[in-house]
Amino acid sequence: MSLGPLEIGIIVLVVILLFGVGRISKVGGELGSGIRAFKQGLQSDEKEQKEDKSTNPNDSDQSPT
Repeated sequence: MSLGPLEIGIIVLVVILLFGVGRISKVGGELGSGIRAFKQGLQSDEKEQKEDKSTNPNDSDQSPT
């Protein structure tokens, strides 16, 4: 069972009537900012890992004392 264009249009209309255009755009904006923050967090974690590897040599190369 697949949704046709008429069914999708009706669903969108009902959602707009229930929540209102302003609330839907606010939720969309919050979702977008959350995704951006998540991506920035991943990028900063990768940078920190690269910096740690470049500043700290592997401990396995050193003999224990």
